Amino acid sequence: MNEWVESLRLTESRGLNFVIALGAILLLAKLSDIIIDKVLRRLTRRTQSVIDDKLLDIAHQPVLSGVILIGTAQAFGLLDLSDNVLFKMRALLYSLLFLVLSIAAIRFLMLFIDGAFARIADRTGLGTELSPLLKNVAKVGIIIALLMAVLSVWRVDITPLLASAGIVGVAVALAAKDTLANFFGGISVFVDRPYKIGDYIVLDDGQRGEVVNIGVRSTRIKTRDDILITIPNSFMANTKIINQSAPIPNFRIRIAIGVAYGSDVDKVESVLQRIAEENSMVVKDPAPRVRFRTFGDSALNFELLCWCQEPALQGQLVHHLNMTIYKIFEREGIKIPFPQRELHLRQEWPESS
Repeated sequence: MNEWVESLRLTESRGLNFVIALGAILLLAKLSDIIIDKVLRRLTRRTQSVIDDKLLDIAHQPVLSGVILIGTAQAFGLLDLSDNVLFKMRALLYSLLFLVLSIAAIRFLMLFIDGAFARIADRTGLGTELSPLLKNVAKVGIIIALLMAVLSVWRVDITPLLASAGIVGVAVALAAKDTLANFFGGISVFVDRPYKIGDYIVLDDGQRGEVVNIGVRSTRIKTRDDILITIPNSFMANTKIINQSAPIPNFRIRIAIGVAYGSDVDKVESVLQRIAEENSMVVKDPAPRVRFRTFGDSALNFELLCWCQEPALQGQLVHHLNMTIYKIFEREGIKIPFPQRELHLRQEWPESS
């Protein structure tokens, strides 16, 4: 643009050349405005997505401001100004340009973060906490970059500031290493999504419960005893987790039952099958099934396999199935054996003299 402005030295008057340059810059800005509003806007309206319209709204003002501010900064070279005054005028205009670009960058990042989190907001509650945090971090980063750019434009040596920022960053990282570990653990949970709110999970140490909150620092699960357990995300990111609600919410129940030798195995299978099918908490697909597993020491060992609607119903369904099995077996004459021992007493007679 500098060469283009220099080409506008059409008269001997520096002031008149400056006015002509400003007029040409405003004309170029108006042309850019027409292209954005009349051409690009018409193209974006043909698409079904609204993202391109929002991006165009964000880019509209920075483009116009960039043309005007950069062109005006170069046009000041047409005036008879001292090097110090010319430097200050251009530095002021470039500082305004960086401010406009920073505002546009913040708006763009806010749009990107909202779009990224909107797709997975229903899968994890971490988005409700992580989204504002990322927005604030992005704003702080852009503001710091803006300050560095403005200081550079004004020829302020930022090397000591960078060195100090590095030292402060190392000190903060060392002091908050556990917090940072939990934060990045939360990011890992958010990206991998091994579980979401409402899932029933089993930890490596045997703790089982429903996920009720996924935060930036920790995950909270509620056990079946209504006890709330808070677990740091750094631990969650490095431990084995069994998600009983994934990939489908149905949870399989195994009921082991032994019957006496001599029982009618076909009848046992039919009775167990009917018990499961008539229970309202057992899903129909996949259908329940019965398996004859082993010949035990004192029993024929069967196993009833069925699926409950969700892991939360596991205990209740096992209770109902066991109660029903015992009652119907009793009525049908199917014996459930239990270990028995026979004790023989031996009496020692005294030796005759």
